[in-house]
Amino acid sequence: MRVLLVEDDPKITAFVKIGLESNGYIVDNAYDSTMGEKLALSKKFEVMILDVVIPGITGFELCKKIRNCNNFTPIIMLTSLDTVEDKIMGFDCGADDYLTKPFSFQELLARIKALVRRNKNDNVTPVIKVLDLEIDSISKKVMRNNKEIPLTATEYKILELLMSNKNKVLSRIHIAEKIWGYSFNSGTNVIDVHINSLRNKIDKDHTHKLIQTKKGFGYILSED
Repeated sequence: MRVLLVEDDPKITAFVKIGLESNGYIVDNAYDSTMGEKLALSKKFEVMILDVVIPGITGFELCKKIRNCNNFTPIIMLTSLDTVEDKIMGFDCGADDYLTKPFSFQELLARIKALVRRNKNDNVTPVIKVLDLEIDSISKKVMRNNKEIPLTATEYKILELLMSNKNKVLSRIHIAEKIWGYSFNSGTNVIDVHINSLRNKIDKDHTHKLIQTKKGFGYILSED
C-alpha cells in the first residue's frame, strides 16, 4: 500500500517513513505544500498524512484543495496544533482523522489501518437513498429530487451517518464520536450549527422535512 507523507521536519519524516516501510508500506514524502499537492493529485494513495504547518499553504488548505479536486483518499492531519478549534477546522477541511504531536507510531499505524478498512467498507454500498434524497459514497455527490446539493466535508459525513441510520435517533455524543472521534463539552454547539446548515441545504425548499430534532435525545433522519 502506498502512503503520502507531507511533513517538513526531517526527523519526523524519517521516523514515520522507516516505521511504515518496515510494515510493508511504500511512502512518498513531500516537504512543502506544492510538492504535496502535485503528488496527491498525480498518484493513487491508500492514505495521506498531512502536517498542518508546512512551507506554502497550510495542511488545512492543502486538504481542502485535494477534496475540491474530488479526491477522497483518507487523510490524517498530523500536527502539534491540539485545540478543539484546530481539530474542528481539520475535519471541516475534509480530514478523516487528526493526530497530535508528539505521537506514538503504533497509534499512527493503527489509525492508518482503521481508515483503510473503513474506506474499503464504504465502497461496498456506494449509494444510500432515503425517499428522494440520495448520496453516492464514491463520488460524494448528494442529490434531492434529482438536484445536486453541495455540502462541506463535515456536512456530508453527518448526513451519511444519519442516512445510514435512518429512522434512528442519534445523540449529539454519538454524532461527535463518529464524526470527530471524541465528544465535545456541553457548552459547545458545533453539532447544532452543522445540523442547521444541513437543514437549510437539504430540507429548506421541500415540504417533507427529513432531518428532525428529538428534544432531549438528538437528531433523526426520518422517512415519516
